[in-house]
Amino acid sequence: MPANSLSWFVIVNPTSGNGLAKKKWPIIERLLQQHKFKFNYAYTEYPGHSKKLVKQALKQNIRNIICVGGDGTIHNIVNGIMEQTYVASNSINVGVIPIGTGNDWVKTHKIPKDFERAIEIIKKGQIATQDLGKIEFLNVNKNPVYYNNLAGIGFDGYVVSKVEKYKNLGAIAYLIGAFISLFSFKNFESKVIVNSEEISGKTLMILVGLCKYSGGGMQLTETPNPFDGLFDVSIVEDFSKIDILKNLPNLFNGKINTLKKVQRIKTAAIKIHVDQNEIPFIQADGELMGNGDINITLIPQAFSFYC
Repeated sequence: MPANSLSWFVIVNPTSGNGLAKKKWPIIERLLQQHKFKFNYAYTEYPGHSKKLVKQALKQNIRNIICVGGDGTIHNIVNGIMEQTYVASNSINVGVIPIGTGNDWVKTHKIPKDFERAIEIIKKGQIATQDLGKIEFLNVNKNPVYYNNLAGIGFDGYVVSKVEKYKNLGAIAYLIGAFISLFSFKNFESKVIVNSEEISGKTLMILVGLCKYSGGGMQLTETPNPFDGLFDVSIVEDFSKIDILKNLPNLFNGKINTLKKVQRIKTAAIKIHVDQNEIPFIQADGELMGNGDINITLIPQAFSFYC
């Protein structure tokens, strides 16, 4: 069905890209009108507002959503889709016009940052459906969190906690966050249960990936594939500060996964226990999720998008 015969709802995060989304929205709105999209739109007004907006759109029988924002906005739209019970999650189609700090998820799917080219991809109407991850918190009363790119616990979560104040610098904010974190992050004791095997020991970070890029272009897992029904897991063991410093470039070029201190596993489920007083941060899609013991399971073919 051609795009101009559909009803669309556009979710605009005005704070994405350090306020660039709000500044550029009039241009994007004009381009959507020129391409004959029939749409309503709303600005997000608080963290997580996208989830509520998604559910409101679905109640109005809209099944096509456009995200104007970054990885965090996509993450919240995905969670809105997965939390609702009106329709099957993969019957909702999401188009993305990327404006964010990292713009990591779109890199895997080669969705361009150029507004008009991104809109042309949506108008073309080609759909892909990828897997999602579901994080369940084992020792706190907290709702599950879904993610579409990568989740991690340890050093990468600590980096995310430091990045916010540097987001005006774009993707380099993550490199600055990694450098700052180097001096204050402490490795932690973990127990990972995966594929009936238990892996215990001192750990820098545990990464459970679906897509290729995170943290402003870092490649933290070896061969992720968001369509194969498996997570790509990297367990990065007891790196010293010198190890981290030497390997900062390897976080971006993917060579981190060639090192002996990195265990690589393919699985559809993983349980992570942390045995430490100072519990490390958990992040999903670059958003902080708190901390604690977690269970992560894969939901196959759950998220449909224009690509």
